This record gives sequence, C-alpha cells and structure tokens, in this order.
Amino acid sequence: MAGWNVFFGRTNNTNPFTDFNGKNITAGCVSGLLAIISVPVIILQAAENGSFTNEQTISWMLAMYIFGGLFSVLVPLYYRMPIVGASSITGIAFLATVTGQFSYHELVGAYVLTGLLMLIVGYFGFFKKLIEYVPKEIIAAMLAGMIMKYMTNFIVSISQMALIGILSLVVFFVFSYKNMRVPPLIAAVGTAFILLLVTYPLHVSGGASAFVVPAVQMPSFSVLGFLSVAIPLALLILSNDAAVGIGAIEQNDYHLPVNQLVSLGGIFTICAGFFGGISANVAGMMSAICADEEAGPYEKRYIGAVISGLILITFGLLSWKLVPFIQALPADFVAILVGLSLLGVFGNSLHISFSKPELKMSAAFAFIIAASGITLFNISAPVWSLLVGTFIARKMETKRGKAELRKQTA
Repeated sequence: MAGWNVFFGRTNNTNPFTDFNGKNITAGCVSGLLAIISVPVIILQAAENGSFTNEQTISWMLAMYIFGGLFSVLVPLYYRMPIVGASSITGIAFLATVTGQFSYHELVGAYVLTGLLMLIVGYFGFFKKLIEYVPKEIIAAMLAGMIMKYMTNFIVSISQMALIGILSLVVFFVFSYKNMRVPPLIAAVGTAFILLLVTYPLHVSGGASAFVVPAVQMPSFSVLGFLSVAIPLALLILSNDAAVGIGAIEQNDYHLPVNQLVSLGGIFTICAGFFGGISANVAGMMSAICADEEAGPYEKRYIGAVISGLILITFGLLSWKLVPFIQALPADFVAILVGLSLLGVFGNSLHISFSKPELKMSAAFAFIIAASGITLFNISAPVWSLLVGTFIARKMETKRGKAELRKQTA
C-alpha cells in the first residue's frame, strides 16, 4: 500500500480523485488534443520517407503515444506538478528528413541512444551547460532550415486547395491574435477537417487496419546513426521541448527537479525506442497549457497533465484504426496540416535564430546548410548545420564581439 500512496494521496497531498475540476479538465483536454490533432500526419510522412511497413508505422505511433501518456500520468501524480509528457514534434519533423537514409532498425538504435544521451545529461547535471554551449540561436536556425521545405509545400498546397487552405489559415490567425481560449492550431485543423469532409470524398482502405501487438524492436547501433540522428535529436528534444516545458512550469512558481525530469525523459525515451517510438519527454507547449493559471487552482493543476496523458494513451491504443484514415487524406491536405502544425515552430525558430545581431552569420549558415539537405561523408545536413554554426559562433563571432567590447571599454 505504501507504494500506491505515493500516487494516491501522500502526506500533505490530496487524493487525486477529489482534485478534478472544470478548469484542469479543460486544460488537459486541450493539451491532449494538441498532441494528437496533426502530429500523426507528420509521423506518416516520416514513415513513408523511410519506407516503413504498416506494422512498423503503427508500432511507432503506439509506442510514442503510450509511453508519452504514461510519463504524463505517472510523473505528475508523483510530483503533484503539471508536468506533461509527449513525443517531440520538432523531433518528428527532424526525423522526416533522415528516415530515408537509415534502415528501420538503425533508427530504432538511434532512438535508444537518444534516450541514453538524455539520461546521461540529466544524471550528471549537464543540462544547463549543454544548452549554454551550443547557442540556442544555432539550434533554432537548424530547425527552421530543416522544416523550410514543409513550409514551402504548405504554400503550394494552399494554392491547390484554396478554400480549405485559405479559410483554415484565416482561422489560425484570428485565434492567434484574438487571444481566444482554444489554441489556434486546434481551431485551424478542425476547420480544415470540416471543410474537407464537406467538399472531398474520402475512400478509406479497410485492409490496412489490422491490430498490431506491441513488440520489442531489435536496434542496430551505428556511428552514423549516433552522429546523424541521436545527437541532433537529443539536442532538439532538450532545447525545444524540455527547456521550453520546464521554463513554462517554473514561470508559474513550481520548483522542479530539473535533472531528474531530464533523466526520466531519457528512461522513457529508451523504453519507447525499443518499441519503435522516438521519444517520451517533458512537452513544451502542452506543459505550458496545464501549468497556466487558467488551468485552475495551483495545487490541482497536475490533474490537467494526467488527463492529457490518458488521452494520449487512448489515442495510441486506437492508432491501428486511425492510420488508414490518415493515409486516405489527399496529399495537398496533408501538406496543409503539416504546415499549420509547424507554422508556430517555424516562426519562433526564425525569431530566435536572428534575435542576436552578433550571431547573424553563424545562424545564417546553420539555416542554409540545414535547408540544403546535403549529406557529406555520410553525415546529414542537420549535423553539419550544428557543427558549422557552432564553430562560427564560438570561434569567430563570439571572439570578435569580445574584442570589440574590450576596445569600447578601453
């Protein structure tokens, strides 16, 4: 019983079954919807690029949502804080650019190594040092360059499906700038789906909806997989998800065990990796929603994270039924959904990339290299983007900035 008391009413904690209220339930539902409403489309694009089988694709979705959901249920119940867990949307977008360069089992090995890197960073307390060494502007520029092609496809597809594309984009902007409670992404994607169902006949294949039993996937470890997938993926998760989520929760006066959370993200990511999923870690925007004062009384906001996790687990268990439906969507519609999903990420990445004039050249090179998609010596563009961008920032621009500062103060 002592073990269960950790989760169901420890000393000085209320019983979670009595902590539900309208506000934390709403926050949890919005947070959960944010993770399921368009991310699967990006997953299927990445799976198609890597020529995954239907079973491998469903296993990926199942592992990703179930382990993310378990993180989002167990961790908030233990710490009594609104710590939402999910897979990384920026990580998935990155993965879509490299799945064609590695075998499925090499990718599984890279997922496991990603989790191991996160575990090491958290256990030894390297999180802040790592984030500080590789300038966030360079990581943001790499991410913006990587998803550039999705944004250009987004505009092209709007021209092909003008009614759906333009109206959903208008809804996105209206909900963004009118400060409505419904997140703009959910409103825009909901609008797009309604218009699609009214204007376009869908033909869902019934043969692809066989249930997939979760099974351990055999990883294949390689130096290239570690360099080209695991390292940039870990950096993206730590900087764009963990750092954002932890920052958002701490802004609402929660005192988080940061290193433990990063380590837990590593452990859950390793577990998800062995079942074909890329990560399960502290989620950025989802945690921000559940930690906000709009989510109800301070001591009860953790329930929103728990509800979000339950939604993810349910969605994961139903993924074998949902994949055929998503596969039946028109290609231009998929591009619109992906563009809407990444629009905020792209805008924020560009803003961060060029927010410091003294790092403009390193950010520019990082952006251009990532957007080029080059592979040199079998090492992918995102890695070269990080290496070249960090080198210019650290060895050239930072030194020049310090020299100019010394002249001004002399």
